[in-house]
Amino acid sequence: MNLVKYLSTIITILSWVHFTSAQDIAYNGDPDASYFVARDLAFAGDRGTARDTLKQILSKYPDYTDVRCLLAKTYSWDNEYDKARLQFNRITSEERKNKEVWIGAINNELYAKNLNIALGMTNKALLFLTDDADILKLKTDIIQQIEEQQLLQNVLKATKNEDTNKQSVTLSTQSEVFDAELDAMYYGSLEYKKEANWGVLIPRLTFNRRFNINGIQAEVDAYPTFSKTLSGYLNYGFSTSAIFPRHRIGGEVLKELPKSMEVSVGFRHLSFENDDATILTGTFGIYRDNYYAVFRPYVVPDSRKGIGVSGNLLVRRYLKDGNNFLGLNLVYGFDTELNQFVVDGELLAETLLYLEAQRLRLEYQFTNTKGTNLYKANLGVNRQELAFSSGELFLSVSAGISYQVKFR
Repeated sequence: MNLVKYLSTIITILSWVHFTSAQDIAYNGDPDASYFVARDLAFAGDRGTARDTLKQILSKYPDYTDVRCLLAKTYSWDNEYDKARLQFNRITSEERKNKEVWIGAINNELYAKNLNIALGMTNKALLFLTDDADILKLKTDIIQQIEEQQLLQNVLKATKNEDTNKQSVTLSTQSEVFDAELDAMYYGSLEYKKEANWGVLIPRLTFNRRFNINGIQAEVDAYPTFSKTLSGYLNYGFSTSAIFPRHRIGGEVLKELPKSMEVSVGFRHLSFENDDATILTGTFGIYRDNYYAVFRPYVVPDSRKGIGVSGNLLVRRYLKDGNNFLGLNLVYGFDTELNQFVVDGELLAETLLYLEAQRLRLEYQFTNTKGTNLYKANLGVNRQELAFSSGELFLSVSAGISYQVKFR
């Protein structure tokens, strides 16, 4: 019996302490003045203290919309999206035409990467704020992000060949004719592509006929995948022909960035019988709507011959997926296509990367109905400096086609 009385006394004392404490911390200040203090604290980065003040205000003024909206924003800024959503929803369920709250709620979903939810909220907001320019702009931006995300997924799926066809063979041919006293040149290649768990492997044989000289180069490309956002490129080629480098080595690391961007850095090394060249390169690419653009600079540092610089811009408009596109390729600087010249029977390999060149190439790639066969055509116009006559340029036109068949 004494134990029961003892417990009852303890409970009574604790209840009285709790009531007294609650009375002591009850909010009795000026809500407007406190709101401005909390706002300054939040903008200064002290969001924890700001939230304490805002909650105190709401304990006495639960319908103070500006206070609750700021509280929701501080949660959103600190990546506490669920808590922010609860506060925003409480306001929008009662105040349907508060533009600031709707925009804050929509941005909260964008920060949380809930694009479809954010789009749904813009549609709901426009029911009450008809034709509001800011919310319409938000809706347009969200739709664009959703389309870019879907396109990027399609492109990556096609690039990584994530369908049932894990192997392919590609046959390519191209020719180039000149307005100068140069014979037409012919190019061809045969490659095999195999996708594995670690990445992609592509052995290739390339045939060229230039300056009435025939040559073959054997090379292999490897595209290892290190993670979902990090991949690589390795290349080695060998040839005994004078119109190809004896050894060709390349390496590159590519990183996918937020907002549908990517960046890479790498090198190429070409070793000829009497000359070597090392090329520093990289890329910066971006996806927007149905478009993909990538810029690749080339820099050749050489203590004897100076620095050779070139830039390559590729722009593609994707159609139904990553295998179907229209493209435009621009080159300005030295001749990145490695076209070499012969004077008096001697190959001018030492001038290889220091000849002025401009190239414009159009390309169109499409697949058959089943997606198992791929076709590509290109047409280009080229303007390049003559190796044996500095400053004198010639024009050429090139055209080519390729055919790829996929199989398991």
